[in-house]
Amino acid sequence: MAKFEGLKWATQQLRFMLTEKTGELMAADAKIPAVSRSTNYAIFLCFEGIRFYCKKAASGGLEILFFNWHKNLERFRRGMAFNLGRDQQGLVPSVAELESLFIERYFKAPAMRPFLEEMAGLGAQGYLRPFTVDEEQSIGVTFPNQPAIRALACRYDQYLGEPFCGVVIPHLVRALGVNKTGWLNLGINYLISIKAIDEAKRIAPDAAAALFLDDRPDRPIEDREITEWDSSCCLFALKDGTVVKIPESPLILPSITIQGITAILKGMGVKVEERPLKYSELLRRVKAGELVAAASVGTAGILNRCQKLILVDAALNVVATHAPDAQHPLYAKLSEARDYYWNIYREQTAPPAGMTLHRYAI
Repeated sequence: MAKFEGLKWATQQLRFMLTEKTGELMAADAKIPAVSRSTNYAIFLCFEGIRFYCKKAASGGLEILFFNWHKNLERFRRGMAFNLGRDQQGLVPSVAELESLFIERYFKAPAMRPFLEEMAGLGAQGYLRPFTVDEEQSIGVTFPNQPAIRALACRYDQYLGEPFCGVVIPHLVRALGVNKTGWLNLGINYLISIKAIDEAKRIAPDAAAALFLDDRPDRPIEDREITEWDSSCCLFALKDGTVVKIPESPLILPSITIQGITAILKGMGVKVEERPLKYSELLRRVKAGELVAAASVGTAGILNRCQKLILVDAALNVVATHAPDAQHPLYAKLSEARDYYWNIYREQTAPPAGMTLHRYAI
């Protein structure tokens, strides 16, 4: 499965108790109770991944920069709300409260300063990982009695990267639309992602990503629709100059990154179509040589172009293999869009219209 490379964690993590509204810094390796609803039943396990950049300010201090992170915070809120009972919904912090929590109680904490100074000196990519747990020592199958947010940050060199091999995995379903879990960052979704990679490696030992179809395995495979990669959204660049974005739905995580990437591509004059993509169309275009590139788009890796995509039939027999057309102009455009996106954080390019770069003095 896609993984972080050159990873280094901060030495501190934040713990914030939602019921008491109290917070504290703890060591990065501080554990949750071994006997907990979170560890036993995946109850109240949701998370968020938020890219950030730390730099030296002109004043000599530090600045933390986020791009569109209020959308990340809202997505985190939805995950928390899903994991709480009706009478607990008032515990879910607002976006403004989450913003203050992470900036004032975590990034501005003196114990975080050495880590952030080092990040700024390296110009490294940063990743904030807030997540939720039930801190109560109990294995009762109920909503959490001691719901808490924890958060910690890291820096890293790259995630997934290029080149990578992907495999279509039609016989596993990552999430169910009827449960409305696919559009949330829930711990219960990601076991299937890992299982799908394991299945992909049976077909191609070098597989690093699995491409999922929809939640209707009862239909003929050709009639099913493409949804997501195992841990990211996808874009398909076609030879006619069009880039296809899969529409958001209860099966698909609403990617903050893909919204920025598609806005950047449109600004470059690329035609972006947001529409369903049936597996039959993907097969046809691969066999006809009409697919320029299949791209993985997500917070950590931004955008990576698949160098080999293996397509299978319902019996998992290989029926086609896609290799990108590196000579097509769209192939380079995807790379340019990725660089543009990261340079927004570094204030070397401007955010697309309607999108916001958030800056905080630390």
